[in-house]
Amino acid sequence: MAEPVVGTASGRVRGASTATGVAFLGIPYAAAPAAVARFDRPTAHPGWTGVRDATQPGPAAPQRARTGFGALNMAPYFGTVRTGDPDYLRVNVWAPRDATRRPVMVFVHGGGFVSGSTRSPLYDGSAFARDGVVLVTVTYRLGVVGFLDVPGAPRNRGLLDVMAALEWVQTNIAAFGGDPDNVTLFGQSAGATLVGALLATPGTGDLVQRAIMQSGNGTGAFDLEQADRVTRRVGVVLGATPTPAALESLSDAALVDLGAQLVGTDLRTTRRVDPLVGLSPFSVAMEHQPADAVASGVGAQIPLLIGTNAEEGNLYLAPQGDLESSTEGDVRELAARSHADPDAVVADLRSRQPRWTWGQIRSALLGDALFGAGTRRLVDAHTSRSAAPLHEYQFNWCSGALGGRLGAAHTVELPFVFDCLAEPTLGGPDGLLGPQAPPQSLATQIHRAWVRYATTGDPGWAQASRHAFEG
Repeated sequence: MAEPVVGTASGRVRGASTATGVAFLGIPYAAAPAAVARFDRPTAHPGWTGVRDATQPGPAAPQRARTGFGALNMAPYFGTVRTGDPDYLRVNVWAPRDATRRPVMVFVHGGGFVSGSTRSPLYDGSAFARDGVVLVTVTYRLGVVGFLDVPGAPRNRGLLDVMAALEWVQTNIAAFGGDPDNVTLFGQSAGATLVGALLATPGTGDLVQRAIMQSGNGTGAFDLEQADRVTRRVGVVLGATPTPAALESLSDAALVDLGAQLVGTDLRTTRRVDPLVGLSPFSVAMEHQPADAVASGVGAQIPLLIGTNAEEGNLYLAPQGDLESSTEGDVRELAARSHADPDAVVADLRSRQPRWTWGQIRSALLGDALFGAGTRRLVDAHTSRSAAPLHEYQFNWCSGALGGRLGAAHTVELPFVFDCLAEPTLGGPDGLLGPQAPPQSLATQIHRAWVRYATTGDPGWAQASRHAFEG
């Protein structure tokens, strides 16, 4: 069988036939962000002559390799990081064979705005192609290059990359069998927070018909004072104002190292707590939180499927043994970072869950600060402002990893959404899914809900209720 060839606006690409359809990997959607262009808006790729090979994944955005996560093997989440090629603004496309006007899903990966890759085995789109969906995964700028608020440069360049990828989809996806009038944008973690920010960006409704946010944060943006604090910290480290010209001479690797030096920057202000509780010095920078923008009507017309995992915070504690070792002091320190009235929030959790250990309380605080509270704010904003459908879910299945301590932690839902439970790196006592066989029936249920939502706008449950995925 001849390998498939598709024409795009930049040139022709050759993909590969798969068991479930066809795959085209590493297609440029924008020009390489090299030299000073690293701090500019994405621009059109110059294109190529002949037929470009699209059978191998493209490079990742510059970042540090992250294969471990304490005792938990998170290598399948972060993916195989191959950096060094500046031409990394690329998409992967999986499609049914001989498809015509199929629903399109565009996925934005997570990684704290500093890491992550479409090269992750979790993001293989074969199951979506099998079930009639054209899936697109997007690489975008990270860290200093993607999200530092640089004087004289456009803000939120990583977000602008995702917008450029959505514009690429509008122009090119019909050639792969997709319907540009039926596009669902979805993301997880930082990727979901980017989806929320795009909801609050005028013009997104012209590019997507609906959105899915998996464990994102509708109040996870830095305000401009917080973004400026990170910028000023960079100026101290560099000994110069971090303009594009000042940063141009630094290599990508040096900029990654620079970003690592910013971890721990205190972002608490008189008006706001740190929405990422010190886990990352980068986020989108916005005058108004996405939830507040939606409450004002921006993006409220876009239907939304949104939810969280029951024990999000376990990911940040269980692999390091901190679920067992956390103390009251650890809890109160976190509460001071994440809440305006830390004593009240600790007392409330203590009264509602008197049997919980300090580690469980700390996990609940983390999960709520990073994902839960911002998700609720966005839900309330969307439902109060718009008649557009909103569906909620909660993922409750507990992984047996780390002796059962991982539970329904952050990221555990991803293999179920992509229906890739058989990926070998996910199993075992230190794998995301644990040593016991995870329930294929749950993966079938969740994956079908996402496909159904992308196809019809209805995931299979009523808008007025929050659907629980139990396992």
